Amino acid sequence: MSHKKLTLKKRLHIIKHSLRGKKMAPAFNAFHTFLFTPDETTHSGSHVRGADDLKRTMNTVILALLPVLVFSFFNTGYQFYAAIDAANGTPRTVDLFGNFLTWENFWLGFTQVLPLLIVSYGVGLLVEFIFAVIKGHEVEEGYLVTGMLVPLIVPVDTPLWMLAVAVVFGVVIGKEVFGGTGMNILNPALTIRAFLFFAYPTWMSGDKVWVHQAVERTGTADAISGETILGSLAQNASYSYSTADMFFGFIPGSVGETSAFLILLGGLFLVFSKIASWRIMLSAVIGALVMGLIFNGVADMGWVGESSRFYGLMSFDFWKHLIVGGLAFGIVYMATDPVTGSQTNRGKWIYGFLIGFISVMIRVFNPAYPEGVFLAILLMNVFAPTIDHYVIRANVRKRLKRLKNATILPQADAGKMEELQAETV
Repeated sequence: MSHKKLTLKKRLHIIKHSLRGKKMAPAFNAFHTFLFTPDETTHSGSHVRGADDLKRTMNTVILALLPVLVFSFFNTGYQFYAAIDAANGTPRTVDLFGNFLTWENFWLGFTQVLPLLIVSYGVGLLVEFIFAVIKGHEVEEGYLVTGMLVPLIVPVDTPLWMLAVAVVFGVVIGKEVFGGTGMNILNPALTIRAFLFFAYPTWMSGDKVWVHQAVERTGTADAISGETILGSLAQNASYSYSTADMFFGFIPGSVGETSAFLILLGGLFLVFSKIASWRIMLSAVIGALVMGLIFNGVADMGWVGESSRFYGLMSFDFWKHLIVGGLAFGIVYMATDPVTGSQTNRGKWIYGFLIGFISVMIRVFNPAYPEGVFLAILLMNVFAPTIDHYVIRANVRKRLKRLKNATILPQADAGKMEELQAETV
């Protein structure tokens, strides 16, 4: 068996060398790198040896997303059959092994989510390969995570052609025009989601898009309702889901954003594997809780009447904002993007806090679209470099003040202070 693998590797290596300098070399190199670890090493200069590379980093994030993906298969099927039962006057309660973890639910979810995954990866990687061939650079692994994220943040019945158009827009405008992986200022997956929302709003909001609609299964042309908790609160209506349902994810919503429990486990995995920043996650949670507490206080003081369109979301328990909608998913998997987020430690605290704070603010003040985490993250993507800039300038000023207050100023330190003063001008 090992002999066959070695032979395949040798043959691919020969083809790789024969394509060197040709147009299709980047495309073939990407295929070769996908199958085998790159054999390129540094030839001169000092360098740091490490076991991690971009491909391993991307694969680690994908591993953190797999439980969420598998859960989405079951939840898509469960929400469909639960909505039918509710429409027939027989609402069901979750029985994990009785009516949730069933083959019927899994197969329905699998057949609906898998095409979204295939289109996301197929179209996105095709665009990446085309740009690599045109520009003559290597195909980067950045889209491996984006391709997994996109199907998880859209409604289950998003038309495939619509998703394909959005993916092309997101990869080209959100990443390639900036120079590719590592150069983009906006998260590509959220750029795709924003394009879908603003270009096709009727497919991204309402109470009919969060549950799979199938005439051949329901036997009627009437769409079945799958109102989300945030959608109900935006209309000052009640909801029938328990806190456990919210936390474990037995609720309608985007394909992979419902289970706060699995998202929490994925976040811990990313933190302990040192892929994602715990500072951004924690500060975003604090920001969301602070904004939720403020709104709860406003509602409790009676400053907003129960007839106000803002009352439902303002009076919603502040901590529950973290277990409904896409807030937890956005904080763990998107706000922590090392390319588009803040780079300084203090900047990460500010960046994350504002994401959580603004997300809840958008939820409350935009009842027509109560889910605002993707807008908050995109907004802070734009301001992340500015945050880091002022954090660095503040550190420079602190060092200058420390030098000025020194009782003895050696000649070397005096020259250093002059350099720092020149930098701040």
